[in-house]
Amino acid sequence: MVKGKKVTSDDFSYEAKVAEIDGIIARIEAGELELEEVFEQFATAVQYLKECDSFLAAKQEQVDILIETLQDESS
Repeated sequence: MVKGKKVTSDDFSYEAKVAEIDGIIARIEAGELELEEVFEQFATAVQYLKECDSFLAAKQEQVDILIETLQDESS
């Protein structure tokens, strides 16, 4: 796992990460994994969630800047 990595849209697919998280949850809920693997997969899912959160925060910042720019232009 890579910690503190800034996620960019060039090497990141939000939808793919969400699908991976869904798959991990499904495998855990189905009881398909040994206990040690459950913890490993859970840690992976948490990391993916952090990456998704970082990606969404960056996109929100971009949207805020665009809205601010539009408001400045209309003033």
